Amino acid sequence: MSLQDTLSNHVKQAVKLMFQADLESVEFQATRKEFAGDITVVVFPMLRVVKGNPVQIGETIGQYLVDNVEEVKAFNVVKGFLNIEINDSYFVTFFNTIKDNDVYGFIKTNTEDKAVMVEYSSPNTNKPLHLGHIRNNLLGFSVAEILKASGREVYKTQIINDRGIHICKSMLAWQRFGNEETPESTGLKGDKLVGNYYVKFDQEYKKEIEVLKGQGKTEEEAKKEAPILVEAQNMLLKWESGDKETVALWETMNQWVYDGFNVTYKNLGVDFDKLYYESQTYLLGKEFVDEGLKTGVFFKKEDGSVWCDLTEDGLDEKIVLRSDGTAVYMTQDIGTAIQRVKDFPNVGGMVYTVGNEQEYHFQVLFLIIKKLGFDWAKNLFHLSYGMVDLPSGKMKSREGTVVDADDLITGMATTAQEISEELGKLDGYSKEEKQELYKTIGLGALKYYLLKVDPKKRILFDPKESIDFQGNTGPFIQYTYARIQSILRKAKVNNVVSSSLVELSLELHDKEKTLLKQLQLFPEVIQNAANNHSPALIANYIYELVKDYNSFFQNLPIVMGNDDEQSMNFRVQLSQTVANTIKNGFSLLGINVPERM
Repeated sequence: MSLQDTLSNHVKQAVKLMFQADLESVEFQATRKEFAGDITVVVFPMLRVVKGNPVQIGETIGQYLVDNVEEVKAFNVVKGFLNIEINDSYFVTFFNTIKDNDVYGFIKTNTEDKAVMVEYSSPNTNKPLHLGHIRNNLLGFSVAEILKASGREVYKTQIINDRGIHICKSMLAWQRFGNEETPESTGLKGDKLVGNYYVKFDQEYKKEIEVLKGQGKTEEEAKKEAPILVEAQNMLLKWESGDKETVALWETMNQWVYDGFNVTYKNLGVDFDKLYYESQTYLLGKEFVDEGLKTGVFFKKEDGSVWCDLTEDGLDEKIVLRSDGTAVYMTQDIGTAIQRVKDFPNVGGMVYTVGNEQEYHFQVLFLIIKKLGFDWAKNLFHLSYGMVDLPSGKMKSREGTVVDADDLITGMATTAQEISEELGKLDGYSKEEKQELYKTIGLGALKYYLLKVDPKKRILFDPKESIDFQGNTGPFIQYTYARIQSILRKAKVNNVVSSSLVELSLELHDKEKTLLKQLQLFPEVIQNAANNHSPALIANYIYELVKDYNSFFQNLPIVMGNDDEQSMNFRVQLSQTVANTIKNGFSLLGINVPERM
């Protein structure tokens, strides 16, 4: 039972005995720093059932707790707030239970519970990954890791958008202007090569529009009639009919892109358990449209198109099948969701990591699946996130003005190198060690900057700001971890390292107690982050832990200058536990920590 649960039970008993009243719940909050205490009971809500002066009520309950609860050392009442001081032995006992647990805060996977599938990335195969994809990948990967740590079985997946007119645009531009170029002949990553031809198509398309406008066509007519677009549309028809030459080119160019994506995913540190391809799923869902027509979930209009009427649910009518019998995205998404549960029967819910411009789409999707009678529909969640902007403005793929993911990853390592060299703390590092460290710092800065913000918020990304070694940044936290490793190495040299239990008689300094209270929160933070699908809760928890540790480090001698052997052993072990928690917390964000910095 947690301390809060123990205190809650005793406060209810006190109110029952002293005031002959029943409390449904007890409200707690952290004790304000200017008052003595470790946890505060808010008395004001009790006035609904207990009549009297809130200060006197607090005094009565406080004395009851001191007399009856061994964990309670003392109390004070400030207005309607009962501040409770907890015995040091309680915190020492807690520490002894966690100090040798390398995965403290993580819960073992319960395979009896239904698993959850997390979808992220899901790019188009006509361009390389960019900064927006990076936020998507980092969010999805981190949420999957947090759900695992909370005890859930997790499958990571993506659906690759590998078909459609946008793919044909790249293919046609390569046919016309590529001169048989390949990734090997150009030295370019395959996704970048294909992306160049997507940009080339748009350039040629705009030229043709201007020519047609010069011939008297309206802009709308010119956009529809531009020969290069008409040819791309014909190419899509050929692909759909299985034309061998078109399909062969499609397979070749898509493979270039997949190879390129894999390099980026590896550099970014994300992975997947199962891949789905739109070319294999775009026909899924049609059978469920037929099923829904029979059961009245869908209705057919005069032109033969099929719709779902969601007006009673506060939405509108949504098409699920065109009049010519072809599927729309909604049809495909219905079929893919159902297929995933067929592929993984133990999946009982899904998380879709998709930008906030698709919020309405997912509202509709989840509601239709529910109406089709699938009970797991209640466990579908849209992890909606805001876009990432740059100081220079919005990114546009067609115009080639996006921030390329690979370039950004490389650039972050370069920035880390520049700042590290300015600080001049890498004497004795080999060239290889330095390069690995720059990559660790650069990626850590990027990931932390993007994940410390609530997913729903839009982000203005500033690479220089993200690599600051001070403040709420990844490098600041990594530096603290490296500092602790240095302390632990010194402790080992001085034969201080001890794995023995800390004696209950140890008197704690306020800085030590603050750290222990922060460590106590970690399991709850993981569960809250899992329930809210929010890596930001983990990121900001680790930052608070690091701030508390640095205050502890600056105010108390740990190894050098500490003559009390018991205190020294405890502080070294406490430092080790904080370092493990930083490492574990950062692993949930996909961030590595360096042993030296």
